[in-house]
Amino acid sequence: MKLADRTILITGGTSGIGLELARQLIALGNTVIVTGRDQAKVDEATRDVAGLQGIVSDVSDPAAIAALYSDATGRFPALDVLVNNAGIMRNLDLNAGRDLVDLTREIEVNLMGPIRMAQQFLPHLKTRPNALIVNVSSGLAFVPMPVSPVYCATKAGMHSFSQSLRVQLRGSGVTVVELAPPGVETKLFRGEFEKETKGMKAMDPAELVRRTIAGIEAGKQEIRPGQSNLLKALSRLAPEVALNQMAKMGQTGH
Repeated sequence: MKLADRTILITGGTSGIGLELARQLIALGNTVIVTGRDQAKVDEATRDVAGLQGIVSDVSDPAAIAALYSDATGRFPALDVLVNNAGIMRNLDLNAGRDLVDLTREIEVNLMGPIRMAQQFLPHLKTRPNALIVNVSSGLAFVPMPVSPVYCATKAGMHSFSQSLRVQLRGSGVTVVELAPPGVETKLFRGEFEKETKGMKAMDPAELVRRTIAGIEAGKQEIRPGQSNLLKALSRLAPEVALNQMAKMGQTGH
């Protein structure tokens, strides 16, 4: 599957992996639209990357998804690739009190958002030849990092959802690919996890995107660069050992 002369929508594409993906896909001759919740960040991204299109939208809001569908398919009828990339990651201690609505914020953004996006855009994608949905999960879908319990649960959910969606779309002309990044050098990776990730080497976003594009074009259904592939293997071979190692990150900071 070639990623050239495509029209691609990337949620959460104003920074990090999403923006680097947009940059490299534009260089390959694609039309790329990114979404983000912040108008200023959308404007900054479109200024920084020549040819990039931007739409303000929030994947945690069903009404915003419906409006995005109408806007994007109306302005870009050739849209044939959806990348569900938007996500947030938080350091949450479940022993401490927390507002019950705020507690599930990652579920609304990371899991409910992509599920709703896929459902909303499927009718249009089915009309396009060789359409593609890319769901961004994480290596933490296979072995959780306990200091971020809700995030890891959403990524495990994305892995499961991608498998089921792939089966249901057999014969529809829509391919489903899961990208499970390892730790990537972004604000999300460091952010609230400065102590836990101290001394850890993360993958460069440009390298991750190069591997992602190569994997999609090679026909891979699951793309697990670097440590993500190891985490999946460990989840099968030594799940308790792998979990205990990830648990140490929150205790020792390395």
